[in-house]
Amino acid sequence: MLLAVDRIDVFYGRARVLSEVSLHARQGEVVFIVGRNGAGKTTMLKTIAGFLSPGRGSIQFAGEEIAGRPADKVARLGIRYVFQDKRVFTKLTVRENIELAAYAAGVKLSEAVDRVVQIYPKITRFLESKAGGLSGGQRQLLLIGRAVVGSPRLLLIDEPTEGLAAGTIEEVLKALELMRGEVTMVIVEQNLSVVSRLADRIYCMKEGHIPAELSEPADMQNQAYLETYL
Repeated sequence: MLLAVDRIDVFYGRARVLSEVSLHARQGEVVFIVGRNGAGKTTMLKTIAGFLSPGRGSIQFAGEEIAGRPADKVARLGIRYVFQDKRVFTKLTVRENIELAAYAAGVKLSEAVDRVVQIYPKITRFLESKAGGLSGGQRQLLLIGRAVVGSPRLLLIDEPTEGLAAGTIEEVLKALELMRGEVTMVIVEQNLSVVSRLADRIYCMKEGHIPAELSEPADMQNQAYLETYL
């Protein structure tokens, strides 16, 4: 098991946001978390990534306990978090954005650029353009590309298709499909067609806990059922 989250509680002040939440991801799996806004999905990702500490419970990555470790140390273990806000370094070029990821990961810039181009070939058109001029979808693909520089073992991706046009969603899907099997992904998503197309397993989150885990293909294709959690 690459990632094993066991019965964690997370608090904001005195308010409990996550209650006895457990989930797991095997090497190479694509795991989705679905649920309404405010259900605790982003809190779940931030806790795994080290931006929040659980009040109790365990988070193990490759057999090593990481609960409560700061985000920078979690990242060094091979975990990358792609935030929901699609925020890039707008005054830098696309190439310079990738260069920052290459420096952090300790790889050559040429290797980093090649890796990003593998999952998003169209980015070659924008390498020397300011990242601030990219569309929302192009920014999302740049962020995903930067995250895989250095060959991480686990990607945590928050709402990758939110606010994107249908054509751009398809480009994001293709990028994720290209990475399938190479890197484990835990993805928060509300677009059920995306979820049904990619998921190896789905966790349904409601009011800070997980009442359902789906792994059978027929269940994961049942959008009417999934919509009850949205």
